[in-house]
Amino acid sequence: MNSTEPRADAAPADAALTYEQAGVNYDLIDPLKVSAQRAAAATAGHLAAHGFTEVAASRGESAYVVDVGPFYLASIVECLGSKALVADEMQQLTGKSYYDGIAQDTIAMAVNDLITVGATPLVVQAYWAAGGSDWFGDAQRAQALVAGWKKACDTCGVAWGGGETPALAGIVEAGRIDLAASCTGLINPKERLSVGDRLQAGDAIVLLASSGIHANGLSLARKLVERLPQGYLTEVQPGLSYGEALLAPTTLYSPVTEALYKAGVVPHYCANITGHGWRKLLRHPAELTYRIRSVPEVTPVLKFIQQHARQDDREAYSTLNMGAGFAIFVDAADAERVVQIAQAQGVPALVAGQVEAGPKQLLIEPLNIRFGNDDLQLR
Repeated sequence: MNSTEPRADAAPADAALTYEQAGVNYDLIDPLKVSAQRAAAATAGHLAAHGFTEVAASRGESAYVVDVGPFYLASIVECLGSKALVADEMQQLTGKSYYDGIAQDTIAMAVNDLITVGATPLVVQAYWAAGGSDWFGDAQRAQALVAGWKKACDTCGVAWGGGETPALAGIVEAGRIDLAASCTGLINPKERLSVGDRLQAGDAIVLLASSGIHANGLSLARKLVERLPQGYLTEVQPGLSYGEALLAPTTLYSPVTEALYKAGVVPHYCANITGHGWRKLLRHPAELTYRIRSVPEVTPVLKFIQQHARQDDREAYSTLNMGAGFAIFVDAADAERVVQIAQAQGVPALVAGQVEAGPKQLLIEPLNIRFGNDDLQLR
């Protein structure tokens, strides 16, 4: 079947399309994460044999932190997910390789997590697992992946240390590739550590703009193709196809966090808004209320997805970034400086709200949305 034609057995276009219907159910995934965290925590004692200790508060955060004496080390591993499938479909439709952007997406998944704890990214490692050796034989696609990976490393100021390129026929589907990245970073001086111990009522919430869907929610976005009259070539706006809009590379936020450090601004907490959408603002375990009074402009592709998936605001904001890719919690006196510094790095930003004493909840007032403690269980 041509990918631009709707499937005969597709769900009715007037029915809401949820992330679970697209094959992703966090209610099934998250309990495994919690179980794995508890087992992992029991291994922390092994660090003592080397004279090191873990920063216990980093468990359950987006990156793991180890105290090595004069400074902290942070580390993370992240996979791209299914965004590469969109690039593959668009290459068939347009003849163009989008893997330079896909490379940036993959690095962003790791780097944007690492910087939440106050780390400067140092080294990135690549994991490129193909369904067969012939994937690497497409020189245009392979070189686009290499060039995009290096460019993203240059943007973040990290060294590309190496990687692994297995051909996994029978595990990875033929003609496909599974991409992942690990990243190691340095927290120096130690005062840069950001695991929420400074987070308090009165802090401002600054939201950094996203470039589009980033690399989360792609299962939903791909499922939606079944409802579109021209599939990925359906226009989101004049001159911009759905497929191209989905493939806008994920914003790299480390230039902003590094600029904040150089300006003397130390975030009290940070959250990378990825899976679980805006619920990620509830990531820290503290009993605090997060009140949002202003929401950023939603990018056209996310408006398009919400409209055609027939999602209400609560469903959309619980799944997608809806225009905000990263949250920085800072002293209220620093909020406007954060906006200015971010914008100087080419990233639009908004002072969206504040942290208040009260029950653990997120209140998005302009949309009359409330997320409570039960809406995000990651620990």
